[in-house]
Amino acid sequence: MSDYKIWVDADACPNPIKEMLFRAAERKALPLVLVANQMIRIPPSPYISQIRVGAGFDVADQYIVDHVEPTHLVITADIPLAALIIEKGALALNPRGELYTVDNIKQKLTMRDFMEDLRGSGVHTGGPDTFSQADKQAFANSLDKWLVRI
Repeated sequence: MSDYKIWVDADACPNPIKEMLFRAAERKALPLVLVANQMIRIPPSPYISQIRVGAGFDVADQYIVDHVEPTHLVITADIPLAALIIEKGALALNPRGELYTVDNIKQKLTMRDFMEDLRGSGVHTGGPDTFSQADKQAFANSLDKWLVRI
């Protein structure tokens, strides 16, 4: 398993997801790296670490892109980051359990850009739904599938 690693775009990652990842890293003796522009509380563990990057637009994202490898999994809700991860041959998983793939990333980017244009023109589009128990369960299922595969 030494070639496998989980990266977390940690600034906006929900706490229940981080807790689940902490347990998985310990259980599987799998490196888990949280990248953020602020300090993140992590449990003491030889498998769990954090990287604090400087403030700035997409600094954490760029750090992850620069260090990710094809055997790695990246946890992020950031669709442009997910697209870059996929280009590098790694996997990207949304905290709500949706795996970003070569087949769906272009559509996700297009929809994101469309919604951004709407917001830019003054249309109130609302935000994402509240993070739910169903989202947490979907993430757990997707993470378990990846852990079983490796």
